Amino acid sequence: MSRPDTKYVAVGDADVAYQVLGEAPSDLLFFNGLGSNVEMAWEDPDIADFLRRLASLRRLIFLDRRGTGASDGVPRNAIPTWEEWTEDIESVLNAVGSEQTSILATVDAGPIAILYAAAHPERVDSLVLCNTSARYLVADDYPIGFTPEALDLVIEFLRTHWGTPEFLSLAGAAGPEDPVRRHALARLFRSSVTPRTAAAQYDYLLRNLDVRPVLPLLRAPTLVLSADNPSFLPMAHGRYVAEHIEGSKFVALPGHDMLIFSQQEMIFDEVAEFLTGTRPVTDIDRVLVSVLFTDIVGSTEHAASLGDQRWRSLLDRHDQIVREQLRIFRGREVNTTGDGFVASFDGPARAIRCGQVIIDATRALGIELRMGLHTGECEVRGNDLGGLAVHIAARVGSLASPSEVLVSGTVKDLVVGSGIEFNDRGEHMLKGVPGTWKLYAVSG
Repeated sequence: MSRPDTKYVAVGDADVAYQVLGEAPSDLLFFNGLGSNVEMAWEDPDIADFLRRLASLRRLIFLDRRGTGASDGVPRNAIPTWEEWTEDIESVLNAVGSEQTSILATVDAGPIAILYAAAHPERVDSLVLCNTSARYLVADDYPIGFTPEALDLVIEFLRTHWGTPEFLSLAGAAGPEDPVRRHALARLFRSSVTPRTAAAQYDYLLRNLDVRPVLPLLRAPTLVLSADNPSFLPMAHGRYVAEHIEGSKFVALPGHDMLIFSQQEMIFDEVAEFLTGTRPVTDIDRVLVSVLFTDIVGSTEHAASLGDQRWRSLLDRHDQIVREQLRIFRGREVNTTGDGFVASFDGPARAIRCGQVIIDATRALGIELRMGLHTGECEVRGNDLGGLAVHIAARVGSLASPSEVLVSGTVKDLVVGSGIEFNDRGEHMLKGVPGTWKLYAVSG
């Protein structure tokens, strides 16, 4: 399925962005929380794969509510109420001609979906709620809630750390050892809303959240998925929601991860089984691959000195050079990190030579690249690569010097006879990887 076009529907004076993917006879509305951007989501191959898989189940309707992503913003002093945000769902469903849909809603979008399903039972045939809550603040009849003082700390943290690695840690984002994944997720959140606006929306919404009276009114079959994140949303909140919706099913997600995009495999399996009655069987191919990580040295400093427009222009030229050399050396682009690439090759010698040419070519742009290369067995799911070999390549790349291709001992052994020479860089501990690893820098 190709990337869908973004369309807009008017909700009052605002335009709400949405996309439609697939042609199944029934619909699935994906209503993500505040960290949503229907345009930027497709820049991440993992997220794009997740959206396409959802579209294989039902026609997928994906929207940004007012105040986030590609939709119009809302003033910090005039944030819509929970009920007013249900108009975004109604307007998008009308625009795409959907008479009845299932809704998959996450985090702060969950209460909006709950209110809509209760008010429009004829239009919602099922409901999936992921890491959401019916109330946030503590009350005499809701002892699991947060105190106002604890909420103050959360809001201040969001104001100062939205879209940063520290924010992802609070959200319990899976894959903290994967710099590519963390960069992509942080970038998505930064593109969805500014830090002060995120804090203002959460401050208003969480202090006014209480949809508990609505839960017994829901008649649509409901699946509740919840991780346990003590810092932001303990699992007890999800259990409460499930216990107060008649006939609902509760599934505990492992770990502390609040972000649907960073533990999408398990979530997709649960959603697919709930909607179709059959749990999908995932075919995992394991292949021997040479994984190359590239990174621009000092990218933050370069961006600050050049300004946004000139930096974006330089990145575009950098990307053109990398993609052209990947084509020449028969490499495959797996992912991008904003200022770097992850690529795979069926042979390490070709990966090394490709890396050297890219380093030389991009030096003319006034930047230096560093690269890490490892060869190992990887899991292949669609266009993505996973497994320990990917993490090793990333760790090796983080230790490379400017204008250097740093490789693992495995790579050095595999290119014997190629004429490629190396300088011994000694043994290193790679964070999150067992044992010590001999590393070598390509010379010449």
